[in-house]
Amino acid sequence: MEIWINPACSKCRSALHLLDEEGAEYTVRRYLEDVPTEDEIRAVLDRLGLEPWDITRTAEAAAKELGLKDWARDEASRGRWIAALAAHPKLIQRPIITADDGTAVVARTPEAVQEAMARSTS
Repeated sequence: MEIWINPACSKCRSALHLLDEEGAEYTVRRYLEDVPTEDEIRAVLDRLGLEPWDITRTAEAAAKELGLKDWARDEASRGRWIAALAAHPKLIQRPIITADDGTAVVARTPEAVQEAMARSTS
């Protein structure tokens, strides 16, 4: 498993604590420092089964500066959204756990963390 985190995020710290409590094996990616490429974001979106606007933190200052709330949410605009996430990684929802079975979850709840662990041990 890999978990994308921002160490300043309480949900990320909670997810790490739960993973550690369960003795899960995982790799940490501090995605604000080790910024994912557009291809990596596409791959994670495929694993999540989501669109880029589904994992965008629209309340962030950068989102407001870019005017994201007015961007179209359609296939033609998908690349624009992914480029924005790569250019402004703070906009990426967190934490994201990529499970060993090829799926991923946005692990903002203990249940989502448990789901990722179950997918990685089955």
